[in-house]
Amino acid sequence: MRLQKPYHFITCVCATLILYSCNVDNPLYEDDDMLNIPAGFSYPEIPADNMLTAEKISLGKKLFYDKALSTDYSISCASCHKQEFAFGDDVAISEGVEGRLGFRNSPSLANIAYAPVMLKDGGNPSLETQPYVPLETHFEMDFNMVLLVERLKNDPVYVQEFKTVFGKDIDPFGITRALAAFERTLISGNSNYDQYQFQNNKAALNASEINGMNLFFSDELNCASCHGGFLFTDNTFQNNGYFDDYTADSGRARITWLHDDVGLFRVPSLRNIALTAPYMHDGSVATLSELIDRYMLGGSGHENQSEKIRQFNLTLTEKNDLINFLHALTDETFITNPEFKDE
Repeated sequence: MRLQKPYHFITCVCATLILYSCNVDNPLYEDDDMLNIPAGFSYPEIPADNMLTAEKISLGKKLFYDKALSTDYSISCASCHKQEFAFGDDVAISEGVEGRLGFRNSPSLANIAYAPVMLKDGGNPSLETQPYVPLETHFEMDFNMVLLVERLKNDPVYVQEFKTVFGKDIDPFGITRALAAFERTLISGNSNYDQYQFQNNKAALNASEINGMNLFFSDELNCASCHGGFLFTDNTFQNNGYFDDYTADSGRARITWLHDDVGLFRVPSLRNIALTAPYMHDGSVATLSELIDRYMLGGSGHENQSEKIRQFNLTLTEKNDLINFLHALTDETFITNPEFKDE
C-alpha cells in the first residue's frame, strides 16, 4: 500500500525539536505542591525549562479554555477535551472550525503528563510542542502561531500575565509552556479501583468488580500486557487487528513510512474509559460491550497484528463483571475537580 505523507507541520516541529533534560531527584519535586500525585503513582518528568508555578498553570488553563486560539474564535482546546469526559469527547470525531471533521477520535488528556510522546501515532515529541498540531491543523483550529501571538498581544490582560509568568512579551515559547503546564496537572488516580488497590479501602469494589478485575489481569484475557501499570497503558504502539486494511489511516506508519508500522497506534489508557466512548482510533466502536466482543474475536489477523491479541471466551456474567470493573476505573473527583473547570 502507499503510505500517506505526514503533515508538514509535524515534520517542522520534529526537525526543530530541542531535547529537554529532567532530574527526577531535584528537591523541587519533593517540596512543591503543584501536582497532586495519587497513591501508587510516580512523579512525572518535568522539562527543565518548564518548571511548574501556580501562575503558569493558571495562564495555561486560561489559554486552554480560550476560543481565541482558533482562527474564527469558534473552538478552544476544551471544545474537544471536555472535563466531564475525562478531557476527551463523547463523539467519534470532534468538530473543528466551521464544523470540519478530521479522522481520529479525541483522546483523553488524563495523566498526559506521563506520556512519552503525543498523538495516537507518536508524531509529536512533547507537551511543549503538541499545541502546534491542533492550532495549525486545517480541520481543527486552522490558525497560525505567529498570528496567535499577535492576537494575544492585543489583550492587555494577557500581556501582563505573560510578563508576570515569563518576564517577557507574549511569544510561542510562553504559549506552549503555559498550556503544557496546565495539562500536566490533569492527573487522575482516585477511582474506586485506586481506593481498593492503593488506599486500603477493600469496600471500594463489589464482588462483580473484583471478579472483573481478576479477569482483566488474568493470563487468559491478557489485557494487562498492554493496559497494565498505574496508567493502565504501557504507551507502546500496537496493531490490535481492528481492521484488515488500514488504508484510511495507516497509524504510526504515517510518521515513520515503515510497512511494519501500518496499523500501529499508541495504546490508550483505560482510566475513565466508561466516560470516553466511542472507542478505537476512529471512534467507530460505540460501547464497552461491543469493544469486548471485538477483542474476544482475536483480531482480523492483519500481518502486523500484535501477538498479544488472541481469541478468548467469556460468559455473559463474566463479560458484565469485566465491564463493571472498567466502570470502576472512573475517577469522579477528576471530572468534577473545580481546579480544572473554566472560570
